[in-house]
Amino acid sequence: METVQKILLGITIIGAINWGLVGLFNLDLVALLFGTMSLLSRIVYTLVAVCGLVNIGILLSHLEFEKD
Repeated sequence: METVQKILLGITIIGAINWGLVGLFNLDLVALLFGTMSLLSRIVYTLVAVCGLVNIGILLSHLEFEKD
C-alpha cells in the first residue's frame, strides 16, 4: 500500500508543479502536451484531482484526533 501512496503523491506533486507553471508563467504544460481540454488532458486533470483527494484521506488517517 505504501507504494500506491507514493505513486499518488507523485502524481499530485506533478499536478502542483503544473499549477505553479500556470501561475508563474501562464504555461499549462498538460494542455501544451496533450491539447487544450482534449480527452487525454481531461483524463490527466481528473487523475490529478482524484490523487489529491486520496492524499487528503491519507493525511487525515495519519492524524490523531483527541477524543473526549
